[in-house]
Amino acid sequence: MIRNILTAAAMMLGLGLGMAGPASADPLAKDVFGNFRGSSQGPPVSIGFYSQGCGQGFVQLPETGPSWQAMRLSRNRNWGHPQMIEFLIGLSRAAQQAGWQGLYIGDISQPRGGPMLTGHASHQIGLDADIWMLPPSSLTLTPAQRESLSSVSITNRAGTQLSSHWTPGHMSIMRAAARDPRVERILVDPVAKVAMCQMETGDRRWLSKVRPINSHDYHFHVRMSCPQGSICRRQDPPPPGDGCEEAREWIRNRIDPSRVKPVPPDPDYRHPRTYRLSELPAQCRTVASAP
Repeated sequence: MIRNILTAAAMMLGLGLGMAGPASADPLAKDVFGNFRGSSQGPPVSIGFYSQGCGQGFVQLPETGPSWQAMRLSRNRNWGHPQMIEFLIGLSRAAQQAGWQGLYIGDISQPRGGPMLTGHASHQIGLDADIWMLPPSSLTLTPAQRESLSSVSITNRAGTQLSSHWTPGHMSIMRAAARDPRVERILVDPVAKVAMCQMETGDRRWLSKVRPINSHDYHFHVRMSCPQGSICRRQDPPPPGDGCEEAREWIRNRIDPSRVKPVPPDPDYRHPRTYRLSELPAQCRTVASAP
């Protein structure tokens, strides 16, 4: 039902927005979605792909709770599908059980998702969230403090070993996240992945969800699967196995970059900030025009 309503309305809007014409008739999607201050009405629906989509009926993570604080409030990116917000609050309680005060939670999505004015390529459908590696020292930070405070890196400067900021709590929190059936992937620096591979002495199945990636030593990224009732394009599942040898290979390549064969850039790649509104799923035009 939700799918039919959104599609029909989008088709009518597409008569004007989807046709060739001046740029004002087909604006950059980041300019449209980056300026909404609140979500659209209607049942929650994630639409499209993590890096090319939007969302209806998102809810806002409260700025402060008994086990979390939302960071960088000026960005207005503490919105997401209700299942993501519910998950984050639950994970913050798991962090307390792991010995932390809770979690500092970074970017989730904009009020209606979509490409952002700055930063991320993904985080567009309310199902991605960044969680700081910094264990909270206070859950009463002011908005100004949340703008100036920085997270910490769990790797050394060379990116080949753990730093002194790594704690057993990091593994406990990521393991709790990965064991949630709603979670599709966790993206984190390969040094952290290798450490968890070495530390895990029990059921290792959750490790397959933990994927190595660069620039994720100050935070880890949780990606949820498409919730029921949404209109998402699924990501390919992780390869079989625990993925530990792949992460070790990343570190070996960092130690000796000559082992890496250069890969030519994809001439067809475009950052999502360059997408026009017409290049998002048709239903996103309905979301953009909704009250």
